[in-house]
Amino acid sequence: MTRMRLIHKRYATLLLLASSASFGNLAMANAERSPIDSRLQEAAQQVMQQYNIPGLAIALTVDGKPRFYNYGVASKETQQAVTSDTLFEIGSISKTFTATLATYAQASGQLSLTDSPSQHLPQLRGGAFDQVTLINLATHTAGGFPLQLPDEVQNRAQLMDYFKGWQPKYAPDTYRSYANPSIGMLGMIAAKSMNLPYEEALEHRLFPMLGMFNSFITVPANKLPLYAQGYNKQDVPVRVNPGVLAAEAYGVKTSSSDLIRFVEENLGITPVEEKINRALMDTRVGYFTHGAMTQDLIWEQYAYPVQLNTLLDGNANKMIYESNAVTPLNPPLAPQQAVWVNKTGSTGGFSAYVAFVPEKKLGIVLLANKSYPIEPRIRLAHQILSELAEN
Repeated sequence: MTRMRLIHKRYATLLLLASSASFGNLAMANAERSPIDSRLQEAAQQVMQQYNIPGLAIALTVDGKPRFYNYGVASKETQQAVTSDTLFEIGSISKTFTATLATYAQASGQLSLTDSPSQHLPQLRGGAFDQVTLINLATHTAGGFPLQLPDEVQNRAQLMDYFKGWQPKYAPDTYRSYANPSIGMLGMIAAKSMNLPYEEALEHRLFPMLGMFNSFITVPANKLPLYAQGYNKQDVPVRVNPGVLAAEAYGVKTSSSDLIRFVEENLGITPVEEKINRALMDTRVGYFTHGAMTQDLIWEQYAYPVQLNTLLDGNANKMIYESNAVTPLNPPLAPQQAVWVNKTGSTGGFSAYVAFVPEKKLGIVLLANKSYPIEPRIRLAHQILSELAEN
């Protein structure tokens, strides 16, 4: 065995020991152990070994109660163990908070999702971008934005110029093109309707109302020890770079404990004030379909029970990198109970997945400080929630 292989084997062994120790501490903290605990641990460690994941935080909500499973380390350098308070970058799951901010602004009478962008950004009046609605921005159906803004867009003035000159590839409501620029603009508009910068609207208004006090766009100095180190596919340490509309599209850092609370609020398990509840429900209205997937406001849902292959198809690369024809729902579909609701999220050094089933009052959060594929996240979540649903 070469020296490098020996080092890698020793690191993997240490990682599993750290994982087991973390799990053991968790088990002692929980008075009741579920039969699924050992299977979850085995499946989680298999994924960690296969993709060389340093740390993994899993949270479940079952029978109205959260359960936490923490494995490995938040940083290879410090060897600090992952906990339910460790902060992870959640990538595009951040978009669900952008959508919730917009629906909260609507519930507060500050905007309508049927508004055009220029009703809030008059400088965009008259262009093609003014022909879409805020619903289009939240459902990726504005007409064909790229996944990312062009590199030359580096400030607010250049951003406005970009949207003034934007020309759609498709008519609104006809194609779904997964994109950061459109949801980013929804966040900007929602915050502007509240007379707040986006970061302040999220950190000082929305997160406190959701009881998420360990969630941030900019991690404050006193919380930096909780911020996990991310690792890219080559195992190089990385963290997300700030950029134009990054906060609105993929900028949230949060913990498994905060994120499972958000899931429980969406499930109606954890009570919230009436406007927030209305906002959460409004994000789960279905507007378009593509195959088995119904596009809500950022959330994507599937009729439940759902086959694993259906979820894999709905979260495949073609849904991220290609434009796909959609069918509008007229009238829109009210929030459903017998559905699997999900959202993936990734940055250069972190990977995340959230899914919940309202009918079963079940939900799962997966957070990792390593860039690894979407498919194993969905396989793990589907395995766990399917077993729980049968019990």
